[in-house]
Amino acid sequence: MNVEKWIVEADIQALQQAMESGSTSSEKIVQAYIDRIHTFDGKIRSVLEINPEAVEIARALDLERKATGSRGMLHGIPILLKDNIDTADQMHTSAGSITLAHSFASQDSMVAAQLRAAGAVLLGKTNMTEWAGFMSVDIWAGYSSRGGLTLNPYGPGELFVGGSSSGSAAAIAANFGAAAIGTETSGSIISPASQNSVVGIKPTVGLIRQDGIVPIAFSQDSAGPMARTVTDAAILLDALVDRGGWQHSSHGTEDMDRKYTSSLDTAFLKQARIGIPRHYYQHLDKDRLEVIEAAIHVLRQQGATIIDPVHLPCEDAHWDANVMRYEFKQGLNDYLSRLPEHIPVHSLAEVIVFNEQHAEKALKYGQGTLIWAEETSGTLTEQEYLDSLRYNKEMAGEHGIDHALNEHQLDALLFLGSEGGSDLAARAGYPIITVPGGYAEEGVIAPGGYITKGPQGISFVGTAWSEPTLIRIAFGFEQATGHRVAPILK
Repeated sequence: MNVEKWIVEADIQALQQAMESGSTSSEKIVQAYIDRIHTFDGKIRSVLEINPEAVEIARALDLERKATGSRGMLHGIPILLKDNIDTADQMHTSAGSITLAHSFASQDSMVAAQLRAAGAVLLGKTNMTEWAGFMSVDIWAGYSSRGGLTLNPYGPGELFVGGSSSGSAAAIAANFGAAAIGTETSGSIISPASQNSVVGIKPTVGLIRQDGIVPIAFSQDSAGPMARTVTDAAILLDALVDRGGWQHSSHGTEDMDRKYTSSLDTAFLKQARIGIPRHYYQHLDKDRLEVIEAAIHVLRQQGATIIDPVHLPCEDAHWDANVMRYEFKQGLNDYLSRLPEHIPVHSLAEVIVFNEQHAEKALKYGQGTLIWAEETSGTLTEQEYLDSLRYNKEMAGEHGIDHALNEHQLDALLFLGSEGGSDLAARAGYPIITVPGGYAEEGVIAPGGYITKGPQGISFVGTAWSEPTLIRIAFGFEQATGHRVAPILK
């Protein structure tokens, strides 16, 4: 078996079956992905570093498989992680910043620990928008002072890569790993997944524990899977959930006994009710609107009931970024304060000073957002913060997503990529999933300067803990369309 050619577009089930049959091994699969990274990632710059222990770990897992059997679907499967996720190994955790270029985590994040327990091989760290984009309003998506600019493998230097889990999306699109982990505060999984023709799931806030992840805003942050198929994303989501107990969040308590892979059911579309929030399509150019209209047509063909249009009372809401502004300082100070003494920064204030002292490398796009966040007290007691937090939850949730779902007895709302839906889901703390939805041949210049053409994702938003329903809908849509096509790498 020519493993390096075979792994292109291979899904987790196929990789697992090949290892079980003995036709290949985790060691060979890991080495094949490493070889692809060395061959093709020089231009894309999606992978910051490869785990120097990856091959050795894979070899040990192969021996374990022979001795005691497989741990499950992720046994021996190479997974990439965003560079803001702690791993207690020889890989750094820097959030893309040169301020943390020499920082090694003393213990695994919960996400990394769960993956290791499931038998996954932590293959490497992916590039990301520095500080998850919360550094400057001018910073380009996918850029970090540590890793440079990640490019979209479907059109390097031409197509928008999306942010801030840019490296995770681009790497999986380019087949540099079986799947990856991203993180999202507002659009950071859904945007790059959509732009790179992969599946991304941003779960309900509280579903996945955020211990050991460089934060922006605890009331919105969530890690989530990024993969080439809905099935692979569901497999990964099953592994990421801490099933040792109950999860608690502002959305109540959820029993984690369920398996998300049991939601891979194409028949569900025949009973699904999906709402079309036309207000959020108004700014779409012709080609992107055609993508979403084609998706609506497919869903109808598959038997779904389409309610078109639906209106959300929050459509004219006046949103601000105060929740992120206030929670960022408090959360980052807490994370940095626990780093060893030899690390040059232990607070947001020290990050700002370090960047000023190394401006040529650190401040290509400035740090206005960091300075804006530093102006807060870091105590989360300001009335402006409390008012914004309450407003976000009420308007995006009760007077937004939940209002539309309840009024029309809907299972989900449909959006294009991260256009509108990801921000609403973020502010409410609700789940969203995006699936490859087609390709826009032409585009326009969008705010921020990027071209809108290229891969487009179709996204489904639901209420808190509705991941099983969203996975059913996304899986049915994926199986009916098969829009994903691998990029041609040179």
